[in-house]
Amino acid sequence: MAVKGTRETATQLALVDELKAAAEKLGLRVREEHLLREVGYRVRSGSCRVGEREIIFLERDLPVAAQIDVLVDELAARPMDSIYLSPAARTLIERASARGAQLDGGTEAVGG
Repeated sequence: MAVKGTRETATQLALVDELKAAAEKLGLRVREEHLLREVGYRVRSGSCRVGEREIIFLERDLPVAAQIDVLVDELAARPMDSIYLSPAARTLIERASARGAQLDGGTEAVGG
């Protein structure tokens, strides 16, 4: 069983690397940082714009699965047709895109 867990972790790490590479191809810089937290505000992983550059900050201490979630959510809002992705990565991004579209549609229906 320990071998299976190791394989899943290796697979997840490979997926993180693939998603980071896809982000870079889209012009997004991915930085793994220790995001400092101060009293009064909460810092979390995600994207921001610094000058002309878009950066995805990943909390260095996040579990690998959470890093995948952050990257998938950031990439799901962007056109990915010109980027090669493994079937596993593409499926995750397409699911996140569909989820986002459903949420956007649901918000309009509630408000309207």
